[in-house]
Amino acid sequence: MVKDLDSLIRTGDWQKAEARLRRLARERGATASVFYNLAKVLEAQGKGAQSGAWLRRAVASDANHANAWFELGRWLVDQGAPVSEAAAAFGQAAKLMPDDVDSWRNLARTALRAGQWPRALEAAERVLALACEEAEALAIAARAAAEARDQAAAADYAGRLAARGDAGALWLKTLTRSSAGSLPLHSPRL
Repeated sequence: MVKDLDSLIRTGDWQKAEARLRRLARERGATASVFYNLAKVLEAQGKGAQSGAWLRRAVASDANHANAWFELGRWLVDQGAPVSEAAAAFGQAAKLMPDDVDSWRNLARTALRAGQWPRALEAAERVLALACEEAEALAIAARAAAEARDQAAAADYAGRLAARGDAGALWLKTLTRSSAGSLPLHSPRL
């Protein structure tokens, strides 16, 4: 049965895969993987709005299902849910997959939007450690540090962003978006 399901998914026979997964999901002892795969099959068919319930069941069934947490975060963002909920889901994914740059990047993005400055800064720093001076992570770190009123750190991140030479617009956007403090008003290379 599982081998047949793998074949259906591999060949993109989404309707049959959905029917098979729905049957498995009704069985006693259905696993988080069944719920997760059903959510992904629904998404592949353009039925993404239905995915959230299955992703929630996946993480309720197995709180260590890192991919389900990540996809739940994506789904929450797509559905316009409160950004703090998406940040929580991405936070769980990042905790479970500490080397996954996408989990940390999405945590940094959503924490920034939720006004969770220390969390956004921590996640951005993790991205920087994993992905070397990534422009978006530098911008998030600069803004989060400025909002947390750590002007020295904000200036450092903003300077590193400006020094990239390819992030002038992003540097300017970061500069103008900070509300709690101020970033340096000069750039070595704009």
